Amino acid sequence: MSPRRWVLVALSFLAALALSIDVVWNGWRSTGSFPSLPWRAHVLALLVFVLETLARATKVQWGAKALRIPLRWIVALRVSLGGDFGASVTPARAGAEPARFLVLAEAGVATAPALLILFFEIALELVSLVIVCSLLAFFTNSGALAGGMIGVIGGYALFVIGLAGGAFVIAGRRANGPPPEWMRALGIHAGRWRAIQRALRHIRSGMTGLRRARPGAMLVAFMLSLTHVALRLAVLPALVYGAGARTPLAPLIIWPLLLLYGGAIAPAPGGGGAIEFGFSLGLKKVLDPSMFAAALIWWRVYSFYLYLLAGAIVAGTTVLRAINNSNKPPAPVP
Repeated sequence: MSPRRWVLVALSFLAALALSIDVVWNGWRSTGSFPSLPWRAHVLALLVFVLETLARATKVQWGAKALRIPLRWIVALRVSLGGDFGASVTPARAGAEPARFLVLAEAGVATAPALLILFFEIALELVSLVIVCSLLAFFTNSGALAGGMIGVIGGYALFVIGLAGGAFVIAGRRANGPPPEWMRALGIHAGRWRAIQRALRHIRSGMTGLRRARPGAMLVAFMLSLTHVALRLAVLPALVYGAGARTPLAPLIIWPLLLLYGGAIAPAPGGGGAIEFGFSLGLKKVLDPSMFAAALIWWRVYSFYLYLLAGAIVAGTTVLRAINNSNKPPAPVP
């Protein structure tokens, strides 16, 4: 990334750090002690992190298996963690998919199968989130929050499906030839249109591969997707109940759901402090003051910073190369 982008990342993380320090300072003033949690809470949260990472990587592998695409588990792990790192250092998680795509490409997966794996993974995640939100709205008294999240995720799911369907149709009708008039009006020249045509052909060939998908493997991938979403939402309950606190369960699940997935639209890398602010807004009156600051700090560690660190170790250079390549314009066509 360019120096300007790294400055944006640094400022965003500094804003998040400043809000966290403010929460810790206020907690110290009110309780007279440094925020900490017992070792049992950390063991449970770390266990949840490990299980979620394993479940998500296995989901990617079984998704590829359902599509009859060979993919090693270690590559699926690099895809998952590399996407986490790319999402963490780019605004609105924009670097997640380019990072995952480059990891797949460097593992020898062709363009069309790689796009199909990524689209299928996103579709599984969206369906799993809609189901989880529906269950929360039905079984808890927080129907308004869960219902709002269903609206956001459902709208995004329709957008993704509509975009894929539109691309599939355009790919069949515009496989070759010059750009249409309306694209020329948008400034899309012949060179860029050729790149778009190649992508559309890859999408069409990839979507055609769905007809040969294996139902049994698709079911396994879907169950793993549900497991991964449930484990992401279990981090805060693991910390709170591991510390021996007695707190209603519903807010400990619904607010992380809103912050982890709804906060993905934040324009700053890592949320720019929006996640910490939302946590304080929603859970300050739910959690005991003696553990509120510790819960916030360690929830962010086990739900964000550990993924950032693991992704940097596993696929950091690949991710940065993907982000740099995604920002480069296509080469001019003579």
